[in-house]
Amino acid sequence: MKYFVEVNGVEHVVELTERLGEVLLSVNGDPIAMDFVEVDRLGQFAIIVGERSYGVSIDGDEQSQALTIAGQQYRIEIEDERERAASAASRASGAKGGTVKAIMPGVVVQVMVKEGDHVTAGQPLLILEAMKMQNEIAAPVAGTVARLFAEAGKAVASGERLVLIEG
Repeated sequence: MKYFVEVNGVEHVVELTERLGEVLLSVNGDPIAMDFVEVDRLGQFAIIVGERSYGVSIDGDEQSQALTIAGQQYRIEIEDERERAASAASRASGAKGGTVKAIMPGVVVQVMVKEGDHVTAGQPLLILEAMKMQNEIAAPVAGTVARLFAEAGKAVASGERLVLIEG
């Protein structure tokens, strides 16, 4: 899985790949040999890089964290490739409305709007479950729900139409 990680304002591309039970890490295309051990369930880890180990403390939520490594604090913002694609699709749709499409294959768990509803930009439209995670699909723009293509319990393919919003 690819992640876009901003560390104190500088973006890095971090890729994690699992191969034969081992997690491989690369940062900006460069492989890094490291291991980690969870010290407790409160966000304390020991990171081992080569022959050196570092104590790491993590505070925050899934998107925004503060890391403290050897007394130095780093502000971290994380966006995975699915979130990045959703943001790009939202920006590409412009302010005129348009069709909201599935950014990945999954199953529609819940539809939160109906045809004729007025929605605001960022308002949740539906919940799409993909890769054992529930993803809230939000309206990219304000407008009126002209057509619902999605229904709860229905499997959808990547790129499939979910909701048509008219400006």
